[in-house]
This record gives sequence, structure tokens and C-alpha cells, in this order.
Amino acid sequence: MSLPKWFFVVLLSLLMLLAALWAGCPNAFGASLSAQQAGTQDPPPPPPKTQDPVTPPPPQPTPAEAPQAAPEPPHDPTAPELSRDETPSKALLRIFDGQEYEVRSSAEAMPAEKWDYRPAANYFKNEKPEYGPPQVRTFAEQVKHVACSNFAFAAELDGIKPPEACDQGGPNPAKTRTELLTYLRDSFAALKKSLGAITEENVYDPIEGPYAAPNTRLGLAEVCIWHAADHYGQMTIYLRENNIVPPTSRPDPPKLQDKY
Repeated sequence: MSLPKWFFVVLLSLLMLLAALWAGCPNAFGASLSAQQAGTQDPPPPPPKTQDPVTPPPPQPTPAEAPQAAPEPPHDPTAPELSRDETPSKALLRIFDGQEYEVRSSAEAMPAEKWDYRPAANYFKNEKPEYGPPQVRTFAEQVKHVACSNFAFAAELDGIKPPEACDQGGPNPAKTRTELLTYLRDSFAALKKSLGAITEENVYDPIEGPYAAPNTRLGLAEVCIWHAADHYGQMTIYLRENNIVPPTSRPDPPKLQDKY
């Protein structure tokens, strides 16, 4: 059977309408298609979150340190404490250490330009003493005499030959302040070593020699202490006459020097 003519007219009109719509807004159809396609896909992952900068924790207050106890003042041993482990050498060195400080600190306190100082200069030139110089010693001669005597006493305690003529200065060539201070320092070290070797077994051994002998080891040790104290007494007068306060009379006595 054949279709009526009007059917073809209507169909053609519809096709022309669709063609006009497609030509006028193709983007609408594309966007609709894209939206349908996008709906079928997984959504894109969300953008990464930016982390906040790490803020360091505030510093914790340090616990307050416990106050340290003040150091205890030096303790002078009592007589019972000393007697528990006393020896002849300890008893002697306990006193002789003080004499070393007195003599050496006095020598260190005198300035170099005063080492030729001599009390009562030009007196007693015509004296002829059996022992020692005719005039009062200069300060330098005092130091040199003590140093030579210390070495001499140490030699006698050790049983060897001592230096000669310590009353006249002895054989050591030391002359300058530095040389004499070094000589004095070394002499005390030598004599303290000899005194430290005195024991209960040898304390009464006989001692022979030209200085403070014949004697016993204990007797000569007593002379060592007396001799340093004797010349320290003279050296303090030399200091006072030159307006220098001896270190042992100062509020804060200085320490002995190791090097000069």
C-alpha cells in the first residue's frame, strides 16, 4: 500500500527542524554528552591538603639547680688526729713547709733594684769574724746563703759531701734575682726530700760534716728549721726598711711562684 503524500511532508518538516536545532547549539549537545560521560567516571581525587607548619613546643623551664654547699674552710687537724699517723718526717715537714713559705715569699716580694740593699752599709769593715762576712749581708747574699745552706744540710743528711763556704756565699754562680730565686726554690726542694726520708729507725743516726755537726739526724733537722727561721727574721727587716710589707703579714698572702 502507498503512504499518503502528507506523511512525507510532515517527516521532511521534522528533519529540517532537527537540522536547524543542531546547527544553532551544538555546544549544548556536547556539554550534555560530556556531563553524561563524566557521570560514569570516578570523581578526581581531592587536591592534597597543605599542612600547617610545625610549631616547636615552647621551651620547658629547666628545673632550678639545687644550690651547692659552700666549700668547707680548711681544717686544722687536732692533736689526736695528728697522733694517729704521725712520723718524724711529717712532724718536721709540717714546720719546715711554713719556713719555706716565709723565706721564699720574702725573696719574691723584694724588687730587683733592692737586692743589693744592705743595712748599716760600710759598717764593720774592719771586723774579722770567725764565721760569715764582716759586714751585714745584702739581701741577695741572704738569699744565696740560705740556699747554699739548705743544699749543705741536705747533703749531710744524705751522707754525701756538702758544698763549701756557704757562710761566704758558696760555689754556686747565681747572681741575678731570677737565678737566686731559682737557686733558693731548688734548695728547699732538695732539703725537704732529705727531711722526708727521716724515719723512726734512722732519726737518731749520727751525722758528720762541716755544718752543724757532729749531730744526730734529728738534731740536724732541728738546725734546718732554726736556720731558715733565723734568716727569715733578718729578711723581714730588709723588707720593712724598704716599705714593703712581708707577705706573711698581708691579709691575703700570695702563693709561691713555680717559675721565675
